Amino acid sequence: MRKELWFGFSIMGLVLLAIVWMLLGVDRVTHGHQGLLMLSLVVIAIMLGFPTAFTLMGMGMIFTWLAYDGDIQRTLDLMVQAAYKSMANDVLIAIPLFVFMGYLVERANLIEKLFKSMHLAMARVPGSLAVATLVTCAIFATATGIVGAVVTLMGLLALPAMLRAGYSTSMAAGAITAGGCLGILIPPSVLLILYGATAGVSVVQLYAGAFFPGLMLAGLYVVYVILMAKIKPQWAPPLSAEERRVELPALTRALPADTASHAPARLLQALKGKRNADVPTGYVLRQLALVVLPALLFALLAIGSWRAVTTVEAEAQYDIQPIGAESSGAPAEGGLQEPPTDGGLQEPPSEGGLREPPTEGAVQEPPGAEPPAVAAAEPASAPTATTAQATAERKAAPTWWWVSFAVLGALLALFYLFLSFARLEIFKMLLASFFPLVVLILAVLGSIVFGLTTPTEAAAMGSLGGFLLAAAYRRLSMDVVKESVYLTAKTSAMVCWLFVGSAIFSAAFALLGGQELIEKWVLSMNLSKLEFMVLSQIVIFLLGWPLEWTEIIVIFMPIFIPLLDHFGVDPLFFGLLVALNLQTAFLSPPVAMSAFYLKGVAPPHVTLNQIFAGMIPFMGIQILAIFLLYLWPEIGLWLPQTLYGR
Repeated sequence: MRKELWFGFSIMGLVLLAIVWMLLGVDRVTHGHQGLLMLSLVVIAIMLGFPTAFTLMGMGMIFTWLAYDGDIQRTLDLMVQAAYKSMANDVLIAIPLFVFMGYLVERANLIEKLFKSMHLAMARVPGSLAVATLVTCAIFATATGIVGAVVTLMGLLALPAMLRAGYSTSMAAGAITAGGCLGILIPPSVLLILYGATAGVSVVQLYAGAFFPGLMLAGLYVVYVILMAKIKPQWAPPLSAEERRVELPALTRALPADTASHAPARLLQALKGKRNADVPTGYVLRQLALVVLPALLFALLAIGSWRAVTTVEAEAQYDIQPIGAESSGAPAEGGLQEPPTDGGLQEPPSEGGLREPPTEGAVQEPPGAEPPAVAAAEPASAPTATTAQATAERKAAPTWWWVSFAVLGALLALFYLFLSFARLEIFKMLLASFFPLVVLILAVLGSIVFGLTTPTEAAAMGSLGGFLLAAAYRRLSMDVVKESVYLTAKTSAMVCWLFVGSAIFSAAFALLGGQELIEKWVLSMNLSKLEFMVLSQIVIFLLGWPLEWTEIIVIFMPIFIPLLDHFGVDPLFFGLLVALNLQTAFLSPPVAMSAFYLKGVAPPHVTLNQIFAGMIPFMGIQILAIFLLYLWPEIGLWLPQTLYGR
């Protein structure tokens, strides 16, 4: 029997022994103990391969029936109410839209162009192929959010390239599997939507909070690969000159120019005097436009962001006088009075207000009224409001803005200083593959984070963007749309059934008192906040071995979340730690699904054990990322606090 099966059966055996030991140690089995028994049986059934959603529903129904002493009507009522409550959550509408966007982007065939341009752009970086793989996975996983699709495509594309270049099988497999899992952390992530719906936390704030931890984790992966490529070059050999070679277009070679020529200077020279008749002026101008494009984007971004961070809108000031008050502010004698009925409709007495001129036989002003001081003044009987014009004022730009644009400006200067024709061709390749995805991602995430749209509306925009990308790359066809719709329906049905099963299971668990029993047990341990956080993350880490992240979110998060208030833990911060921790669910055997995705497309000589060995260092990096986030919570909380004042 395989080691993975022995490991799984040993875990199930330990769970069963824990159940027996717990039940033997109590004088009387209560409903709370039945709830713990239900939880244990659900875990064992899932590990045996039963469908998660229907296992949750089935166990929930059986134990609810036991709790109601066989009353089937009340059991069915609870099932219907729990299912309706979960499916009425409008946050879940974003899931099929984001999934549909991901499948359309996947079928636009961008990943091949993206990987080629990234590995040429990073050709001189140690471990360039593995670094390019991680960056490509991070970008593509962000655009799709579908771990299986990213790992499978990169397994077909990057793994053979790395093996041909002499990379270690473990290093190559670890980079692909770890990079492909970033989609469950970096927004737009389905995991964060499920956690937000389960914990009652704003998905918008979760997206803002997960952005920098996701970049931090991807950066740690890249640093690890570069360090290992320097320490052990045999694991990640540098690319040969032939593999780094960039082919120039015929018109560029006719300037004349080679790959090492400084592109801006040579293109400007081509516009002066008598030039080569084989190179049209329009071609040279188009190349110059591409050269100027980064500077133009930098200027637009700097000006737009400077206006946003320095503008202060003055609040409008209102001076409202009470009805019947004199212009000096003293109340009129007698307060508000009905006008006398003799002589027709008359204005109430009010000094200094607007009055009709006296006209014989018409409506008369009350006796003693003064002539109007200003003919166009408003009547004092109506509320008078003096609104100060809201004028835009300026404040000093914050330090982070100056630092950010100083760094961007330095990078831009280096870009132009070393812009050869080879790098210009690589930049053009990035414009065709990298930047469309980045624009799509920033449009979707930016509209969510800055409060322009809800997650559901942004997901709809993303789906439209996926349509446009597929059409732009001439990959949009009826077959592509039908397949994307089918896969979206399949994935969304799985997630929604899982959420319904979780709602029924959680209702049954709460009805039996299992949650209360666990809370009493945890509180009786007199844990500090740090001890509780360590214990909860260890439990989630261990659960990631036999269970997938969806099962951990829908089954165990409802158990942890009620305890957060007692220990003073922010549910948003806890969710970010959990999202980082649940990366292990795809990288930890025996249910490391990314390993099986990669094994399915890897060459025959790549074994599952080699893939597992490659994933272990990246699991250690994930633990380091959790530790760093706990030490410096601002990594995850700074952006939500800045944008939403948490």
